Amino acid sequence: MNEKTSRPVLAKVGRQSPTLEDLATAAGVSRSTASRAINGGLKVSPEAKAAVEAAIVALGYTPNQAARSLVTRRTASVALVIPEPDARVMMDPYFAAVITGVNDALRDTDMQLVLLMSRAGDDSARTLRYLRGGHVDGAIVVSHHRADDWVETLGTIGLPTVFIGRPWNTGSGLPFVDLDNFEGGRLAARHLAGEGRIHLATVAGPTDMTAAVDRLEGWLQGLKEAGLQAAPVVHGDFTTAGGAEAARNLFAQAPELDGVFAASDLMALGVVDTLRAAGRRVPEDVAVVGFDNHDIQAANGLGLTTVAHPMMEIAKQAGQLLIRAIENPGEQLEPVIYPAELVVRGSSAC
Repeated sequence: MNEKTSRPVLAKVGRQSPTLEDLATAAGVSRSTASRAINGGLKVSPEAKAAVEAAIVALGYTPNQAARSLVTRRTASVALVIPEPDARVMMDPYFAAVITGVNDALRDTDMQLVLLMSRAGDDSARTLRYLRGGHVDGAIVVSHHRADDWVETLGTIGLPTVFIGRPWNTGSGLPFVDLDNFEGGRLAARHLAGEGRIHLATVAGPTDMTAAVDRLEGWLQGLKEAGLQAAPVVHGDFTTAGGAEAARNLFAQAPELDGVFAASDLMALGVVDTLRAAGRRVPEDVAVVGFDNHDIQAANGLGLTTVAHPMMEIAKQAGQLLIRAIENPGEQLEPVIYPAELVVRGSSAC
C-alpha cells in the first residue's frame, strides 16, 4: 500500500464524501478489488481485504447502497408482515415483543426492518406488489388469518419467507417458528382440573387463526384426560374488551362456572374484570388461566396463571431462519416448535 498517496488524494479533490476510487487509492488496490472486498466477492486476498477495511475506517467511507444492490442483488431490507389493523398492533404487547425479537436477530447484520401492516380497506394486492417488487430480500409473517390466503403465495414467488406461527397450509413447505399451542391448552385444562374445578369453560381465540384452533383442541383434550365433559366455548378476538364480552356470554350460559381458560392474557384480563364487576372473587369463586405470560397484572396486582409464550425468542429465531434462507437459497428449513410451560400465579391458586 502506498502511504504517500493514501490521504492527499482526498485533500486534492476536496470531496466531503470519499468515493470508491478514493477508497481503492487509499488501500493501494484496484477499483474492482475494492468493490469485491466491500460486497463479499471472491478472489480477494486477505491482505487486500484487510487494506480495504482499514481504508474504510480511516476515510469514513459509506458504500453507495444503490450501486451495492446492483452487485449483490440484495436490498439489505426484510419485511415484517402483520395482517392486522394498526390500532391492534399498537395496543397488543405481543407485537412489540415480536418486533423487538426480529430486530435482535438483525442486530449484527446490515439488514433493516420494514414493517407492513394492514389498514382499513387495504388491498392485499398492494402488499404483494411491494414484496414482489424487489424492495426486500425476505419476509417474516405473523398473526395471519385463514382469509389471508395471499400470504401463503409468498413461498411461490421466490421470496424467502418465514412464518411466526403455524401457517394454515403446512404442506407448502414454508418454514415456521411456533409454540406448542395444543400442549398449552392441554396444560391449562389439566391445571384447573387439578385445582378441583369441575365447571370449566374457555374463551377461545378467533377460529380463523391456527394458534387459537390449536389451543382450543388442546384444551378439549385436557378436559377429556381429566374425565370432565366438554364445557362451554365462546370465541374472542385476543383483546381485553373481547375477553370481557365473551365472559359475559359464558356466565349467562353457565353461572355455575368455577374455572375459565382464556386463550390470551389480554382476554384473561377481560374475564377477571367481568367477574369482579359481577361480585365474583378470583380465584376463590372462579379460577382464571391465560396464555402468553405478558408482563401484566389484573386489578389489585393479581398475577395471572398463564401458559408461557416466549414471543421475543420465537421472533428472534424466525429472524435467524430468514437470514439463513436468504444466504443459503434452496436450503430446506425445518419448523421450530417451542415447548409449552404453565406458570402458576394467584388467579388460579387459592
